[in-house]
Amino acid sequence: MKTFYITTPIYYVNDIPHIGHAYTTIACDAISRYKRMKGYDVHFLTGTDEHGQKIQAAAEKKGITPQQLVDEIHQNFKELWKVLNISNDDFIRTTEERHIKTVQAMFKKLIDQGDIYKGTYSGYYCVPCETYVPENAMGENKTCPDCGRPLTIMEEESYFFKASKYVPELIKFYEEHLKAIMPKIRYNEIMSFLKSGVHDQSVSRTSLKWGIPVPGDEKHVVYVWFDALINYASAIGYLDDHERFNKWWPNVRHMVGKDIIRFHCVIWPLMLIALGLNIPVEVIAHGWWTYNGEKMSKTKGNVVDPFAMVKEYGLDPFRYFLLREVPFGNDGDFSERALVGRINSDLANDLGNLLNRTLQMIKSYRDGIVPSCDDSSSDLSRLAPEILSRLDECMNDYAFDDALKTIWEFISRSNKFIDETMPWKLAKDENESQKLNHVLLNLYEALRLSAMLIAPFMPDTSEQIFSQLGLKDNPLKCQYDSFKWGDASGNHIGEAKVLFPRIDVTEWQKAYDEKRKEKVKLPEVETKPEITIDEFAKVEMRVARIINVEEIPRSKKLYKLELDLGYEKRTVCSGIKAFFTPEDLNGRLVIVVTNLKPVKLCGVESNGMVLAASVKHDGKAEVLTLLRPADENIPLGSLVS
Repeated sequence: MKTFYITTPIYYVNDIPHIGHAYTTIACDAISRYKRMKGYDVHFLTGTDEHGQKIQAAAEKKGITPQQLVDEIHQNFKELWKVLNISNDDFIRTTEERHIKTVQAMFKKLIDQGDIYKGTYSGYYCVPCETYVPENAMGENKTCPDCGRPLTIMEEESYFFKASKYVPELIKFYEEHLKAIMPKIRYNEIMSFLKSGVHDQSVSRTSLKWGIPVPGDEKHVVYVWFDALINYASAIGYLDDHERFNKWWPNVRHMVGKDIIRFHCVIWPLMLIALGLNIPVEVIAHGWWTYNGEKMSKTKGNVVDPFAMVKEYGLDPFRYFLLREVPFGNDGDFSERALVGRINSDLANDLGNLLNRTLQMIKSYRDGIVPSCDDSSSDLSRLAPEILSRLDECMNDYAFDDALKTIWEFISRSNKFIDETMPWKLAKDENESQKLNHVLLNLYEALRLSAMLIAPFMPDTSEQIFSQLGLKDNPLKCQYDSFKWGDASGNHIGEAKVLFPRIDVTEWQKAYDEKRKEKVKLPEVETKPEITIDEFAKVEMRVARIINVEEIPRSKKLYKLELDLGYEKRTVCSGIKAFFTPEDLNGRLVIVVTNLKPVKLCGVESNGMVLAASVKHDGKAEVLTLLRPADENIPLGSLVS
């Protein structure tokens, strides 16, 4: 039997599950279900990435251990997969023993063969992404090319992986396998990156403790990305189940967001080459989601919560919309208004009406029994093999939107078949009895096939259609290649029910507008007494750079910041500890009130105030943003007026 191994990225647990997580996982679920229905033996892996600096910092803020934190948060992802009806075969956590042992074994193998060596690393580091960024890959003003945040200069002892050694072999592989990276734009991006030169990669850290210890040198922990990527191998028995590993690994495919494609198409395959393992057959990268044309933001209240979407609109409409709305690989815009439009048009009008009309006619004209006829061939039966073939082409290219368009072409043609044959007229003429049988059998078969076609995308709906058709089989257990047109005569139909109730758009719009008002409702603003321009002129504000951050042992809220004003350095205590790690702050430009009277806070003299904007709820700041100049090149000490 042919095998198919597909993985999502493992999701970092220092966040709540959002639409991006849902999108990747639903896409993997759809291709997994499809391949099973094509006769493949499928293994579908997902999981959580649970090491790293952000986890350690978040746990410290909560006063719990990192392990306690990840034990709690990873359940959010497991719960969402249940809600989204995800058919994964395994769920791996990077804190599991099977993974830790595999990481250490691979690390040691690379050390022993001379592909990992110890040195000192100095460079620009992105704390949120937990990665060093080479200068030729930096964004404008020394920012991370992936997340756009400022980079911090760091230096530490590190182990290095000889990535550069294997770059020529990787380039050769990609030149011979043009679909190893999809879509084409990502392939071109990776080839350009590889040909520009890849440096040896830092693969350990001494600056944190929450990670997998380097074997034989436990003051180092394995770099979180090196650790995380190995999950794809550790989950299928690389270390201790060679038969299972050899079954799945030759056919591994990774589906990821475009922001992590370099790790999966450069670092990971270079590691695999060094380990003597085959490069993934395909890495498929999808785009990002916006909301009504805007970047999603908790402050704006426009973050799409998949739990809420499923609760309000239903699971299968949500799954259908995500995969139908955007060509896979492109960025997409999530609009509830567009989702409602899809429900009313594609699901209620097209699919729902086809089912309802057909069942009503079989019940009325043939007492609920699917009739037989001498020849079941029709335009629909002749179209069916073409649809199945085109669907396979789409799914092999992960073109989920085109796959659904192809299916809906068949559903639309079936609806048109009703209008063309007018069974209600045939039913009035006894001489047209055989023709009516022919029409009803073909419509029933069209629905049976349609239920199978949509099964990977909308599994619950396909089962409902089978039930209403009176079929006892589970459509997800059916095989596309075994489908035979005309086999269903004599079946007794089940009870007809509305698949997708139409949504009253006017009423929906009213409720939606009220909901949006509530989300963006601002708290009551407390204003301060008016001041004159002369009074304001007494406040001196200047541009400064944070050059050092220290925790104050006696305080849970304060950081001791050392600021460079260009003409002098000074110390300021700032109550921002709950919102930033020291690495977030080092190197940042800020605006400082410089003529405040010095005050002692927790035994430290503070000589100024760092300005910030906050969004508050019940008097507590939920979001905090440090004010800073837009131009990173402005001289330190510049006066703000």
